[in-house]
Amino acid sequence: MAYEPAVTSTAAIGNPATYDLVISRAHVFDGHKAYAGLHNVAINGGEVAAISADPLQGRQQVDAAGGWVMPGLIDTHIHFYDVFGMTDPEAMEAFEENKLPGQLDLFLQHGITTVKSLGDPTGGITETRARIASGALRGPRLLATGVGITGRDGHPATTIFGGNPWARARWTGEPANVQQMRDVVHYMADRKVDGIKILSEGACAHAPSAKYVWEIPGFMGPVELVRLPLDMLRAGIETAHERGLRATVHTTQQIVAREAVEAGADGLEHGVTMEPITDLKLIDLMLERDISYVPTLWANAAHHPDSSANTKIVSDAGVSIALGSDTFSGRGVFGENSLEEAELMVAAGMTPLQVLVAGTSAAAKHCARSDLGLVVPGKRADLIVLTADPTQDIGNLRKLSMTILNGEIVVDKR
Repeated sequence: MAYEPAVTSTAAIGNPATYDLVISRAHVFDGHKAYAGLHNVAINGGEVAAISADPLQGRQQVDAAGGWVMPGLIDTHIHFYDVFGMTDPEAMEAFEENKLPGQLDLFLQHGITTVKSLGDPTGGITETRARIASGALRGPRLLATGVGITGRDGHPATTIFGGNPWARARWTGEPANVQQMRDVVHYMADRKVDGIKILSEGACAHAPSAKYVWEIPGFMGPVELVRLPLDMLRAGIETAHERGLRATVHTTQQIVAREAVEAGADGLEHGVTMEPITDLKLIDLMLERDISYVPTLWANAAHHPDSSANTKIVSDAGVSIALGSDTFSGRGVFGENSLEEAELMVAAGMTPLQVLVAGTSAAAKHCARSDLGLVVPGKRADLIVLTADPTQDIGNLRKLSMTILNGEIVVDKR
């Protein structure tokens, strides 16, 4: 349902004024709802400055011609570095110089203006983040957790990196006890990461404390693992909170998802993929504690059909869903995978409007970035312009006319 914005006239915002950029004659989805009728969106200094049904003047004018303006999409779960192709410093340097810039640009070309990296090498990803922020490297706004923190010999240390000790030492943190867990989180916080990712399990069903076998059929494994001990899980989450960071936990089963929520996690990466959700208390806890749920259907739906059904269950219950594709090098196309994630969420039973919220305001909330994911005065002007209505057909996210990052037009397909 469309609604009228709080600011609907130039008089209400103290005009006349000339803005840096004005997008005129646009339908607006603001990250929560769609405005009724056509509006004009003004940008100043990298922020949304005004939204008005009355004409606005800009030093630069863009006519949306009845198209749609909305927040740029946020993919909250991606992996940048090529985990399969790096076995030494030379390979990593070659990737950063030759492949990484093109992958970053692909996100912008698909309308993704913010990505969150989970489980990339801390030094490399934070340096990439700094280069983007300084303008030395073109790319979407980058948030990063650095390494994924798992137990000794856990996932992905002995799964993805089992035959690659050089990368294992750089992509994963493997504390063996509570104190080491706290030390690792403090180490990451000192390097100014944007959040903490803890891996509690791999991806196969198992008893609460027994070893179990992890594998991706036809691709990798099997590898025998043990779930992260509860005292270490709690220590990691508590230490993250002490340092002012959100902690999200990689889970695949409802018993582990509930354990993570009860331990204080702020969000679930993957959620429940291996079995149908039958634990109603888990849903109640997610609602009570305002947990974000990232289904990563692009990576899971084909092998784990329960992940799609569970996405609808938690969405229908009112749990906050955030878009995250689990994109990684070597499969699919960066940016395209994020759009496929949105389409898979609709195929799972969410409405296009719910998915748009998941990819904008809810994703920003999951990343603890209240300045992103909204077309609201005072928020960052990370926007996309589409030629067709995404609230009716999620496939219209592909009809990109323009990507605007921090108030600057960075992709123009007009």
